[in-house]
Amino acid sequence: MARDLKGKRAIITGASGAIGQALATELVKAGARVALASRNEGTLNELAARLKGQGGDVLVVPTDVTIADQRKRLVDSAVAAFGGLDLLVNNAGVGSWGHFADSTEEINRTVMEVNFFAPVELTRLSMPHLTEGNQPAVVNVTSRCGRKGLPAWPEYSASKFALIAMCEAWRCEFARFGVDVVTVVPGRTVGGFEKNLLRRDGRANLDFHKGMTPEYLSEQIVRAVRRNKRELVIGTEAVWLLRFNKFFPRLTDWLIARKVKKLYAK
Repeated sequence: MARDLKGKRAIITGASGAIGQALATELVKAGARVALASRNEGTLNELAARLKGQGGDVLVVPTDVTIADQRKRLVDSAVAAFGGLDLLVNNAGVGSWGHFADSTEEINRTVMEVNFFAPVELTRLSMPHLTEGNQPAVVNVTSRCGRKGLPAWPEYSASKFALIAMCEAWRCEFARFGVDVVTVVPGRTVGGFEKNLLRRDGRANLDFHKGMTPEYLSEQIVRAVRRNKRELVIGTEAVWLLRFNKFFPRLTDWLIARKVKKLYAK
């Protein structure tokens, strides 16, 4: 199925971040009407002004996706403004960079709340409207860590694994409603994610500056939504890591463990 995005009514969470802004720009360029959600109202208003200047039909809904009342307000506001809902893009996320033994229950719960429970419950709220939508879809931006858990990203990996598992369950469940599920599995991306980590004491060099640009990632995501791809693994590093791990899982673990041991050698 080819999905025409012109006139589609969409919600994007995490819209104030670099990837969220690039996604909103791409969807507006494709003719979609977009509700922008994040906690940063100032950045949302700046983005909305720019998109409206480009002829976009956008709505700003300041939202903390971990708060139930605010999730409901987001869905209700988008439906009231646009007359329905066709696309839900669960993009908001948070990470923590440090080893499990030194982490805390609070960090674990925060990461799970933002990366798993929030998109799941937002999708639940959206489903009655999506089932009445035009070529409706749920788009979940996950991570390569959701297909291969990585050291120093334990909570993040677990949250993204859980979201991908939910995507796979939804895909078969939602088929009877005609609602598609697109899972995005990106690798390292430039854009400031590393500046908002809950902790940052892992020893490896993250090298985020070598990652994909948000613009390139968003272009690929929108293309995947148009083509109704089931899952999009994007980024050379992510593609090769997951491919190598598929065929040589024990060797992959050995190589990663060897690197960790060297980093923490006394």
